Amino acid sequence: MSFTLTREQLADALVQTGAGDRAAFRRVYDATSAKLMGVCLRILHDRALAEDVLQDAYVSIWNRASTFDPGRASPITWLATIARNRSIDRLRSGARMRSDRPLDAAAEVADGGELASITLEKTDDARRLNGCLDALEDKTARVIRTAFFEGLTYEALAEREGAPLGTMKSWIRRGLLRLRTCLEQ
Repeated sequence: MSFTLTREQLADALVQTGAGDRAAFRRVYDATSAKLMGVCLRILHDRALAEDVLQDAYVSIWNRASTFDPGRASPITWLATIARNRSIDRLRSGARMRSDRPLDAAAEVADGGELASITLEKTDDARRLNGCLDALEDKTARVIRTAFFEGLTYEALAEREGAPLGTMKSWIRRGLLRLRTCLEQ
């Protein structure tokens, strides 16, 4: 069963999960498993492997839910980051994947270290970054956030936004330059 929770309801369910509430964990799972499966599939390109990684991600979510701070991160971003990291870890571990994609495709995957988003959330830089992102044009901020948090390629972003590939690259390049200028102030 899949259902939708508001951001606040999802954050509350995560906090309750951190306190060991199994029913709250079930609500988190029901509301987010489809999205997190999509995150895993985009990276792994193998349904069986993605299902296995998704299970690992939810074990990690159960174990780490007490560290979730709704004041520092959106609940879906926090959850998607865990699923993304687990997927990348599996991809890099050399796990056999039934895929027709060449191994060279793994070069496009970000490194398996702690995500920059997690590092930023641990500092006051997150507030500055969010302020600078908010100062960008809506579409530019949206594609940068999507690329950063979901790990989508230029091609996938262009397709999602219905924009030519060159335009997408320009939006992101100009947006990143504006972000850098804003953050250097």
